[in-house]
Amino acid sequence: YVQLVGGPLDGQLLDVTGFTPDERADGALLISPHSAYGPGGRSDYSPDGESRWHWNGDTA
Repeated sequence: YVQLVGGPLDGQLLDVTGFTPDERADGALLISPHSAYGPGGRSDYSPDGESRWHWNGDTA
């Protein structure tokens, strides 16, 4: 698991146990009910170490 830091999903844990090493290195666009683009928008999170992913912004 990694902790999401910042943005609309701040403080939540993301299960990355099924991610490949390449997928973990890339981060993820996660569906967020509270993104800047409303429900269903995506929040961009990228790794910052082994256990934390930081928010980079939202996308539609």
